[in-house]
Amino acid sequence: MRLRPWHVLVGILLLTLFTGWVSLPGSVLDLGGFKERFPVRQGLDLQGGLQVVLEARPVAGQELDNDTLEGTRQTLERRVNGLGVSEPLIQTRGNDQIIVELPGVDDPQQAVDILQETALLEIIDPQGQFLPDGLTVRTNLDPAAEDDGAPTAATPLPVGPGASPAVAASPASATPAASPVAGTDADAPADGPVYQTIVSGAQLRNAAPATDRAGSPVVSFQLDGSGAQAMQDFTSRNLGQPMSILLDKQVISTATIQGAIADSGQISGMSPLEVRDLVIQLKAGALNVPLEVVQSRTVGPTLGQDSIDRSLIAGAVGLSIVALFMIFFYRLPGLVSVLALLIYTAIVFAIFKLVPVTLTLAGIAGFILSIGMAVDANVLIFARLKEELRQGRPLSNAIEAGFDHAWPSIRDSNITTMITTFILYLFGNYTGTTIITGFALTLFIGVAVSMFTAIIVTRTFLRLLVDTGFATNRWAFAVGGRRTPIVPTAGAAD
Repeated sequence: MRLRPWHVLVGILLLTLFTGWVSLPGSVLDLGGFKERFPVRQGLDLQGGLQVVLEARPVAGQELDNDTLEGTRQTLERRVNGLGVSEPLIQTRGNDQIIVELPGVDDPQQAVDILQETALLEIIDPQGQFLPDGLTVRTNLDPAAEDDGAPTAATPLPVGPGASPAVAASPASATPAASPVAGTDADAPADGPVYQTIVSGAQLRNAAPATDRAGSPVVSFQLDGSGAQAMQDFTSRNLGQPMSILLDKQVISTATIQGAIADSGQISGMSPLEVRDLVIQLKAGALNVPLEVVQSRTVGPTLGQDSIDRSLIAGAVGLSIVALFMIFFYRLPGLVSVLALLIYTAIVFAIFKLVPVTLTLAGIAGFILSIGMAVDANVLIFARLKEELRQGRPLSNAIEAGFDHAWPSIRDSNITTMITTFILYLFGNYTGTTIITGFALTLFIGVAVSMFTAIIVTRTFLRLLVDTGFATNRWAFAVGGRRTPIVPTAGAAD
């Protein structure tokens, strides 16, 4: 049973009101902060930000293969997600490079530092020594091998006396104190001792910012089952002896074990910003291979705003030209298609905000192109409608025939375009080319919505013209003189 045009019109109006409201800029008529949760997401070229090209520099004896590079990319992606950057892009390029695009980054240098640092956490047996903060040491754990397997508890070694402020540790948790990392360029001595790693960052279950009893910021971490067991075994055998925490082979804390430590601990002595950065790095894991910045580019927001303004002008001009063309050649049906085109624009832009789609210059170009393509279906339908009217068919029959005969061509042409955009999206995603992916995604959405507006919206409006008897002369449909009437329905023809 076919729905009545008036019922369909109610649905179209409700959809138009909702999408139009979502598409309104800023917080206009915002209810309950809904629109605030779905802002327009702008790409790097529109809102500015940071683009970095990182190149893998494997250490001696380390092999750089596709798996290693992909693992490093995934680690970078987790770190960027921790930064809270909206719609970042992290893609591999070639055999040894990773491209990172971070829109809207306020502090580019801080972002680069977080991306580059390896953040390898280790808790080691210092062999009875109280290692000074900032000292770079050697351990039995290779950074590149951290993800291959966790180290086991070290065999107890002879320990010597030492003096250091003791830090209490309860049987349930550890709270070793740490001083801020002392900056040092000293490399670990090639012939120095190799310390045994008790647990590493690979055995972390979670890390989070917290505060200690004094209200100072700390990094609270939890170990998984194997890490907790290794920690408990070691600390229960070495009560009263020191234990050191390393970050990237650099000592950040040495504390005295005063009780068996189970599955959690804290790292203190840092600023809130340092705590946040360390949490991001620890949760993301250590990099599989060291990275070096080979290219860094900062895009200013001024260029992006200028691009947006020009794109809006281009879109308005394009929409106006299409509207004039349709009205000139198809008259009343053309006017109906322009109204449907405005509804189409509201729906597409609302989808961009709700999905969300990150708009780039190429994406805006795809959207503007889709406006022109949105009337393709109407052109096919109206051309067939004019042929049916010239043959003397009633208006209602001519409208249905126009849609029925044009639908196969509309369907096939739009599906082939959507397949092409899908291939473009996969290609752009594989090569890390945001220009291609942005263009393909916006064009795909535009073509899909255009099928809805052409087949549902335009058809409903034309059916309503028949029901109301508003248009009954051939001139309004561009098929003859003003005085030649059109038979509105088949019943009227009889």
